[in-house]
Amino acid sequence: MDLRKVMKYDTFVVVGDTLNEEKYAYKIKHELINSGYKVYCVGKELNSLNDVDDEIDIIDLCINPPAGIKILKENKKKFKGLIIQPGAGSDEIVEFLDENNYEYMDGCLLVGIRLYGKEN
Repeated sequence: MDLRKVMKYDTFVVVGDTLNEEKYAYKIKHELINSGYKVYCVGKELNSLNDVDDEIDIIDLCINPPAGIKILKENKKKFKGLIIQPGAGSDEIVEFLDENNYEYMDGCLLVGIRLYGKEN
């Protein structure tokens, strides 16, 4: 999985504090929306990935690792890939993703949007 491939998808879920202007989750949410992507937010807006009323293409994990693993373990929805933002990963998250055969990568969606977003 690479950022060029990730940015070809349409529906993203940003997991983190998407209501606080100081947080990267907020910045990523708005960059995605402004670039024409469909965006859902879990953490402060929706409680769970299971609350997303759409098929999920990409999950952007932008939350502390203990909260992130909890959200992932509770999830019952399919998704095509997951981005682990800097600081959001842990051995437990990587093991969980590997055990469940989920595609994922460490990366930053802000970089992906600027390099490969719909407008580029």
